[in-house]
Amino acid sequence: MNRLYTQQYIPISLDEAWAFFSSPKNLKILTPDYMKFEITSSSYTEKMYPGQLISYNVKPLLGIPLNWITEITHVIDNKYFVDEQRFGPYQLWHHEHHFTEQDSGVIMTDIVHYKLHWYKGGSVTNVLIVKGQLQKIFNYRNQKIKELFNF
Repeated sequence: MNRLYTQQYIPISLDEAWAFFSSPKNLKILTPDYMKFEITSSSYTEKMYPGQLISYNVKPLLGIPLNWITEITHVIDNKYFVDEQRFGPYQLWHHEHHFTEQDSGVIMTDIVHYKLHWYKGGSVTNVLIVKGQLQKIFNYRNQKIKELFNF
C-alpha cells in the first residue's frame, strides 16, 4: 500500500473552500491539461453526495486513455469527503479530502492510499513512475489553487 499526503493553506472561508472543492465540475480545473481530463458521466449534480458515481477519461501517461470511475463514499459538509475508485488504473484508490478552518483561511489536507495492480513490479513501478506522477499532479493543483484564489 502506498500513501500520498499533502496540505495546503488557502486564505478563503471554509464555506467558499467547500463549495469549490466539493463540486465535481471543478475537477478539470485542478487537473493538468496534458492529462486531457473529461467527465463522462451523463448526469452528475453540482453538490456531491455519498453513493455518487463519477466517470471520466484521463490520459495520465504517454497519452494512453484510461476510463476511471470513482464513488463518493463519505461526505460531512464543510469537513471532509472521500472518493474511492470503482474502476480504473489502480487496484485500490482511497482519497480523503479534509478541510479545517485556521487563521482566516482553510487548511486542505489530502490523504491518498493507493495500490497498483502489478503485484511483483508494483513497488518498482510506483517508485519509478507513479509516485512522481501523482506528486506532479498535486503540485500542479497546489499552484493552480494559488492562481485561482489570488495568493
